[in-house]
Amino acid sequence: MSHSTEVTSSVKPLVIGIGGTTRAVSSTDCALRLSLLAAEEAGGRTFLFGGAFLSHLPHFAPENRERNEEQRQLVEMVRKADGLIVASPGYHGGVSGLVKNALDLLEDLREDERPYLEGRAVGCVVTAAGWQACVSTLAALRSIVHALRGWPTPLGATLNTTGGIFDSAGACTDAKMSNQLATVGRQVVEFAQKHHR
Repeated sequence: MSHSTEVTSSVKPLVIGIGGTTRAVSSTDCALRLSLLAAEEAGGRTFLFGGAFLSHLPHFAPENRERNEEQRQLVEMVRKADGLIVASPGYHGGVSGLVKNALDLLEDLREDERPYLEGRAVGCVVTAAGWQACVSTLAALRSIVHALRGWPTPLGATLNTTGGIFDSAGACTDAKMSNQLATVGRQVVEFAQKHHR
């Protein structure tokens, strides 16, 4: 996954990953990285805005039009994106504040020729300690994507992390959940390839 802001011209669609938690190696970060890896294997270029990056973003305030370098970088990369994968932990039945704050910043795309996430597939990934939180958070995340005019992929990945599903290297030890993450990554790229500008 690239960590450079340079985007070279290429026929490969650009998929931006947004998500994670404040913990350095969280289940959400691992899940997002695996889904982005599948997007790369399906023919996409990827760029990751993980939990460490998101934790440094100021709180979104619509009345304040000033943006720091990190905020500008996120908005500009999403503006260039052909698709996204958003991963959130389920906190109290909903999307984490960290992830929601980053998505709220996409209000800056409102006046674009391609406003918000219009015309782009968005893969939704949720990790939570229990199925109830997985389901309610996925529904909330899909609603946010709809509000931003994005196209949620047909499959949304929900990972119940109660028993621990990632090893020390960040690999998913549950074949079914690993397949979900890979499918989300592939679906984003497949949509982007059909609608690539």
